[in-house]
Amino acid sequence: MRTDTFTIEPIVNLLRQNTVASLKQLSVALGSASHRTVCRKLVQAGCRSSYSHCGRYYTLDELASYDENGLWSHDGIRFSDKGSLMSTAEYLTDVSDAGYLAAELSELVGVEANNTLYKLYKAGRLARSNIDSCIVYLSVDQSRSKRQLQARHIIFANPLPKLKHHKYDNETISIARVRLFSLLDEPRQRLFAGLESLRLGRGGDRIVGDYLGISPKTVATARKQLLAGELDPKLTRHQGSGR
Repeated sequence: MRTDTFTIEPIVNLLRQNTVASLKQLSVALGSASHRTVCRKLVQAGCRSSYSHCGRYYTLDELASYDENGLWSHDGIRFSDKGSLMSTAEYLTDVSDAGYLAAELSELVGVEANNTLYKLYKAGRLARSNIDSCIVYLSVDQSRSKRQLQARHIIFANPLPKLKHHKYDNETISIARVRLFSLLDEPRQRLFAGLESLRLGRGGDRIVGDYLGISPKTVATARKQLLAGELDPKLTRHQGSGR
């Protein structure tokens, strides 16, 4: 059996120095190694290819600081802990609270995702629905997609008026919200925060949490309880109220 004369050290050293390198640069670092050898060494070194720039760039997983969505970028080159754009789009849509419009997911991942979402739908890896003439991509899991559709309808409904045509400005309504919030007990405050997060859409947990002084995780939990209908009956009716 022929001894492998190429090591991963040149690849690791180059990436630790530059953080990101192209396949061509990595091939040069390995000298006269064949394309197959280079690819094998990239795997051995624990390299991750970019989902942007047609996968031409690589980094080490140990160098990547992935965010809560498993995404990371360096000098505009984008990486995902799920690997390819297809796998990333499938995962993010599957775990999302309200599915994604193509424009929303494109903004999140930083590259055009419309064709990728359509391919995933045609391959049966994602579902989709038409709401208010907008195509929303959803999980293929029926129970999860049902909750996503419920959330999407709430977002699209947007109970607030368009303030530019309203006698009250944003600041006045925000103050009224805080006043109402202060009158609620702690369990109802959490549910109120969850509803506000649903209205705002992506990023609402942190925005509402920072504004009302509640942990974003607590807001997220309340939001999910509202969507799932997992409410304590004691919170919805006081003794003696109703029929």
